[in-house]
Amino acid sequence: MTQSKFQGESPIEKMKICPVTHTQLIISGKWKLPILWQLSKQTRRFSDLQRSLPGVSKGILTRHLRELEEDQMVHREVYKEVPPKVEYSLTSTGKSFIPILESMSEWGENHKKSI
Repeated sequence: MTQSKFQGESPIEKMKICPVTHTQLIISGKWKLPILWQLSKQTRRFSDLQRSLPGVSKGILTRHLRELEEDQMVHREVYKEVPPKVEYSLTSTGKSFIPILESMSEWGENHKKSI
């Protein structure tokens, strides 16, 4: 976890956080859920992710990807070639979140129909 999420807390104190709050701290950020949703479909390069998320700035996308990487949700693979190639994919922890994303998608579809 990034230290900014748990400033000044010891590892023991971090463990006392409510599980829902823990999850919220990992996925908080306007673009994190859409990033995870896109990566649940396939491995993506940075530019592909940016194109699939209209309105996200390069800086915010970079920051959210780094935070998701720190939280072990996303894996960043750098290929040693010219020009450098970087791909993002879900880790096993990130993949374990896919059913939650699918439930959120289903709920969203149902809610849109009801309003």
